[in-house]
Amino acid sequence: MFMEEVNEEHKKEILETANKVASGEYEVSWENNSVGIPKLLKKKTEIEKGKKAKKSGTDFELKVRKDLEEKGWTVSKWQNNVDMGSKKVVPAKRVFNPFRKVMTIGTGFPDFIAFQLIGEKTYNVIGVESKLNGLLSREEKEKCAFLLDSKVFNEIWISTKNDKGKVEYLNFKERFPKFT
Repeated sequence: MFMEEVNEEHKKEILETANKVASGEYEVSWENNSVGIPKLLKKKTEIEKGKKAKKSGTDFELKVRKDLEEKGWTVSKWQNNVDMGSKKVVPAKRVFNPFRKVMTIGTGFPDFIAFQLIGEKTYNVIGVESKLNGLLSREEKEKCAFLLDSKVFNEIWISTKNDKGKVEYLNFKERFPKFT
């Protein structure tokens, strides 16, 4: 009965998708789709790559946090983001999966806020973004520039892994002078 209600074009799409999924190389994603046709087919090898990348990124964030704490910084997960449309700091949105509820909570930019006492009642407050390769997207650079211009942070550091696997910190102002 269901197949009779679906027009010929959709029948063809459904059969093509079913054949791809049956091959075992793809996984189905039904993101916001009311027609009954999978919105996205993801290769299983790409899904595995994504899982490994997410895990290594999370592990690196923990390594950065531990390193900063060992150097005398008080570190916390930053739970805000910058809305570039309104030019405001806003609470970061959580990432949801309709089947598993909340996927990630700490999606703020930058990853951490860290502060250190430098005088009797004076603190140095920095933002730290963890990037294994040390590269920021254009949007991330614009967000960093906004946070510095708005004096939310004194500095923003980009933590990266050097050749020996140790954490290295790059100052955003020094690394990207044209954005400041």
